[in-house]
Amino acid sequence: MKKIYTILASVALIGSMVSCADQLNVKNPNNQTTYDFGNNEADLQEAVIACYNRIRLEGTFARVGYTMDAVRGDEVWNSSQQWYLEYDNLNSPGTIEIGDQWIWRDCYHVVNRTNFVLSKVDNANLSDAAYKRIKGQALFLRGLAYYELATYYQTVPLFVDYSQYSTLETMYMENADQDAVFDQIDEDFKTAMELLPTRDEGGEWAKGRATAGSAAGYYARSLMFRHKYSEALTVLRDIIAGKYGSYKLMDDYGANFKEGAEFENNAESLFEVQFMDYGMGGPDEEWTPVNISSNASQGHAVESNYASQQLGSWGDLAVSPWLYNLFKAEKCTDGTLDPRLYWTACTYEPEYSTYTGAKTAAYPGGDPRSNVIYQSEITETPLSNSTQGGIPIAKFTNARNNIYQTITNGLHCGINLRLMRYSDVLLRAAECINEVEGPTAEAIGYINQVRQRVALPALNLADFSTKDKLFEQIANVERPKEFGCENGRGIDLLRWGFFYANDRLEQIKQHSAFLRNGTASTAELDIDTCDDASYNYYRPGHEYFPIYQGTRDANPNLHGNSANTNTDNSADFISKYGNPHPVVSLK
Repeated sequence: MKKIYTILASVALIGSMVSCADQLNVKNPNNQTTYDFGNNEADLQEAVIACYNRIRLEGTFARVGYTMDAVRGDEVWNSSQQWYLEYDNLNSPGTIEIGDQWIWRDCYHVVNRTNFVLSKVDNANLSDAAYKRIKGQALFLRGLAYYELATYYQTVPLFVDYSQYSTLETMYMENADQDAVFDQIDEDFKTAMELLPTRDEGGEWAKGRATAGSAAGYYARSLMFRHKYSEALTVLRDIIAGKYGSYKLMDDYGANFKEGAEFENNAESLFEVQFMDYGMGGPDEEWTPVNISSNASQGHAVESNYASQQLGSWGDLAVSPWLYNLFKAEKCTDGTLDPRLYWTACTYEPEYSTYTGAKTAAYPGGDPRSNVIYQSEITETPLSNSTQGGIPIAKFTNARNNIYQTITNGLHCGINLRLMRYSDVLLRAAECINEVEGPTAEAIGYINQVRQRVALPALNLADFSTKDKLFEQIANVERPKEFGCENGRGIDLLRWGFFYANDRLEQIKQHSAFLRNGTASTAELDIDTCDDASYNYYRPGHEYFPIYQGTRDANPNLHGNSANTNTDNSADFISKYGNPHPVVSLK
């Protein structure tokens, strides 16, 4: 009998152990891994949204990822003389995080997430439509991240397979040649262009998402960076013809810089970064990518950098006097100022009192115990920075929107950042035609569409007898006035080679001249009459930003780019693309 009890007890013990083992092997549904997540449509739709979430970080487009390219250009100067100074002067030593590391860090967050989606999508159980949309969006966003990385940092590691993150050996990648990175960018955008629906086909789904038109527009941009003008022109003409969706110029130029559903994701926008309308997000500011607050503010801080310090912003960046005077040099057909000046620079101009029927700008006033108050008439141009002065930037701020009464500095502005507009398609098409064929009626016609929107006189083909002269008009008149203070001017200077010819370098020095005299001076300046000019301190190779020293220390295979080594890129540029267009007079 004792023997039977012993046997039964042993069986019971074994059974309980097996039972415990079974319980321990139950998977926790709240602790999924990359192995068991992403194998169905619901998972991958969530993962794609997570990829979009990373393009609204500080280092992508919520602040420095957007504004650093503006200050690298000649339309903007660093009015606070802090934070952005080494990137305005193009001489960072490679140890400053805001430009050398934050943009790199946050763009690679986009790359990593899109690579995860791409590692799963081919084997997931998806309908054909879902497959194309998920894969196309991931490819577009990866291409966008690499486009930013290659145009900021020149040579960067190229991760295109999620398995590369599995070991330290494969994670410690060396830099890829810039051409290899652009080959991948071209492939990502081209494939996305073929997979994604147009905005018309996408309907409500397409609002705020990448579409075939988004990918086509960026594919043309990527091709033009390496002077593949004929290929880019084919794509641009197809966009204009409506192959990738219906686009048109908005009647009101200002509609591209306003907040609200009736303005954002409009008929002119090929792609824009989505931010929650002012006051609609939570209180938590997610300055770094490690934060996952459910109460994130979901706004951007471009306004905090661009708007006037007198109006409550940080006052870090200002409009160059050159850009202001470029606007003033040419009147509309009715004798009034170009309305793009109103939306670009927060200046006082007497005629603006009746421009929109609304208050003309945010300006100090109201209860002195509160923040400065918006929605008051301005009677003089406010200062960008209370100490150095300068003309405040109006774009992507509330200065001309009059939606709310006070600035809340930080990640709170809700105006979507339009990364590519149809006007860019038209002006790029004109540029490509000029490069391939020289000045033509078609090229002049595309330029005139953009000019006629703001009632400027039409250009005449007879006034542009050479390719160089029409290029000068596009590069230093049409594009600055249409896109002034937006992300992209620094990239333009790179692709045009303006750092690699003495006459062009002297020209952009003149453009970047400014006064630190504590006023919002609008006087025309040159090297002899200014206090300083951004490119006075430019070091060869620093048209790109250096790779952060801490990142290089962490990765033994990563070597420095031309900014780290102070290497002149002019010989390489000229061997590939020839000499930059010479400076010519438009008079």
